[in-house]
Amino acid sequence: MKLKHISLLALSLTMVFAACKKDKTEPAKSGTMQVVFEHKVGDKAITLNSETYTSHHGEQFTVSLFKYYISNVVLTAEDGSTYTEPESYHLINEADAASKTFNLNDVPAGKYKSITFMIGVDSIRNVSGAQTGALDPANEMFWSWNNGYIMAKFEGTSPQSQGTDNKVMYHVGGFKGEHSVLRTVTLNFHHAMEINNNSLHTHINVNLGKWFHGDNHIMFATVDKVHMPGEMAKKMADNYQHMFSIGDDGH
Repeated sequence: MKLKHISLLALSLTMVFAACKKDKTEPAKSGTMQVVFEHKVGDKAITLNSETYTSHHGEQFTVSLFKYYISNVVLTAEDGSTYTEPESYHLINEADAASKTFNLNDVPAGKYKSITFMIGVDSIRNVSGAQTGALDPANEMFWSWNNGYIMAKFEGTSPQSQGTDNKVMYHVGGFKGEHSVLRTVTLNFHHAMEINNNSLHTHINVNLGKWFHGDNHIMFATVDKVHMPGEMAKKMADNYQHMFSIGDDGH
């Protein structure tokens, strides 16, 4: 009889331990968020050197070059906590498909509601001496230590342009004072992005057409090139900060 009680006790303890083990919640783990940029003019995908587009002002144009810097990427969670990407500098280039995707690694577990980034290169890196990687001057996105980086660059042609061979060349930069073109953008996800030992992705649509209208009207017939910091570069930055939106895939 005593042996029977001992066996029942042992069985009960085993069941209790098993239940505790089953109920134990695994700690949340970090994950990865992939960010993908998709370039368009309105609803039409950008095709370099061949497709003709029409601006908001009715001017026709082609695109031969389109690239810009994305930096200082931050994810904000529903609880207010944030993830900041280390060494956060990316050169997005329509001519280089691989450059239009990057991963945010080791993102702490959580439900994230928005992504924030700077268009351009922050003032500290503009005066930090020789750079490498995305910030290497060999990428042809750098003027001088005085004027710094070109934050965004568009080149193409338009029959309305008064430039040589109808060329249009907009090189936008400047990180100092009233003519700084640095802009910070925050985009809200359509629904919370939950990170917990997984890999997610979000698409960001980039509408080049908004470079030429919005806060300021930019027409190829009157402005065929911008190559230095100044008032026109600032006006373009005021426009193109609105190029970005979260894609329609729900993220």
